[in-house]
Amino acid sequence: MRNIKTECSSSGACGSGFKCFCLVGVLVLTSACTTLGPDFSRPDAPEPAEWSEDDSGKLGSESPDKLDWWQVFNDPVMNSIVEMVYQQNLSLQIAGLRIMEARAQLGIAVGIQYPQLQQAGGSATKNRASENSPNYSSSIDKNFMDYQAGFDAAWEIDFWGRFQRGIEAADANLSASVADYNNALVSLSAEAARTYVIIRTLEERLLIAQENIKLQEESLRIANVRFTNGATTELDVQQAVSNLSETRAQVPALRQSLRQAKNSLSTLLGMPPSDLADILGGPGNIPVAATHIAVGVPAELLRRRPDVQLAEMQAASQSALIGVARTELFPRFSLIGSIGYATSDTNSSSAGDLFDSDSLTYIAGPTFQWNILNYGRLKNNVRVQDARYQQTIVNYQNTVLTAYQEVEDAMVAFIQSQQESRFREEAATASKKSTEIANIQYREGAVDFQRVIDSERTLVLQQDRWTNTRGDIALNLIAMYKALGGGWESRAGDAYVSEGNRAEMEQRTDWGELLTETDAEVREQE
Repeated sequence: MRNIKTECSSSGACGSGFKCFCLVGVLVLTSACTTLGPDFSRPDAPEPAEWSEDDSGKLGSESPDKLDWWQVFNDPVMNSIVEMVYQQNLSLQIAGLRIMEARAQLGIAVGIQYPQLQQAGGSATKNRASENSPNYSSSIDKNFMDYQAGFDAAWEIDFWGRFQRGIEAADANLSASVADYNNALVSLSAEAARTYVIIRTLEERLLIAQENIKLQEESLRIANVRFTNGATTELDVQQAVSNLSETRAQVPALRQSLRQAKNSLSTLLGMPPSDLADILGGPGNIPVAATHIAVGVPAELLRRRPDVQLAEMQAASQSALIGVARTELFPRFSLIGSIGYATSDTNSSSAGDLFDSDSLTYIAGPTFQWNILNYGRLKNNVRVQDARYQQTIVNYQNTVLTAYQEVEDAMVAFIQSQQESRFREEAATASKKSTEIANIQYREGAVDFQRVIDSERTLVLQQDRWTNTRGDIALNLIAMYKALGGGWESRAGDAYVSEGNRAEMEQRTDWGELLTETDAEVREQE
């Protein structure tokens, strides 16, 4: 609270008794100020001591050493795409602009704790008295001009901490908007990497399908030759045609999925759908995941995941609103003042007398306002805010639990998909060998064509599944990094608003330094 000085004097229109009364009243108000409502502290949440998959040997308890986690794949194209998404994604830009909105809202909350009314004004009005009004006398001026100029001020003292709690709520909202931006950054980085892996996986699946089509075309050719030579019946030919057509039918579906994945990546990059040939280059390999991953300990997750920070700040903001609601139960104390000059053109006065000492007029003093007989509305509003606060506490706890679940799910999926991939590779290798043997034996007449058909169908299936599983390893690692809340730390300190958006906003509105200041600088202005 500010200290307000008031001097007692025996001169002037206000007596010393009234001024001393004002002084005593102000000193009592400023010395007795309190802040209603609960002081926020981070809600309790369950926390596991260690990860369930710690004994796998593939996960290290040391803190993740790479802020740009996507670099563990050693894929320059992936690195470039994630960087482009950071620079160009429109959803992320919206999240950054929400931070600017929250900064401005904090400025409003800070400003409202100072004198709320400070107005200079003046008027020159033409007046005519009604001859039919009560007590009208012909001796008074019926038509006259009225001139006024003055200054009004009013300051509601933050006696119960209403404005201070409002600042706390706005500051927590700013922190929440920053956490929301970081959370969007985590999600977008993961989604960009994930979409890239899907594209590379589909490209490999498409290549495998085309290679099997060539293999089955050769089988069809051999079946035709043997049928023409009378060594077999037409059944072999029709079986070969059916098998080949089934494999060919996979190609349009794969191309459709590949095109849709590229469209998704285009949107992430903030551009219209395209084939992205200039970014992706030609078909590439599925990114290979690292074999040993540093994941840290569970306790670090609460500090690292932005969505957990967001839930905490939402609770902090709502906690402050309980205090704001409680202040409505108590009287509001204000200091008001108005000083100015007033004159008219009646009697011997004129507009030229406006700033004479005899035209001076003022009022000053303390006031209070108290909402009484509110029929439970104010108390129930406190209850509403308290219920909402409890919701944010439970939401925080649920967010923490969900975070741990997502990490555990990603860990077990990453580890098990690696084991699955080894078996899939063995199955694919064995299927390829059996197909080669079946084709040789068929040419020699040692087996019927059904054996060839079965081996070729199995080969297509096993190779496709193995390719999918290799893609799953990379996708599960990406999911684990996302669940660990990685990907935003390296951007800390960067501007939240792009150069283009900032130029447009500065052209429309005087933003001062809000578009370029750091969050620490914004808070220093509170």
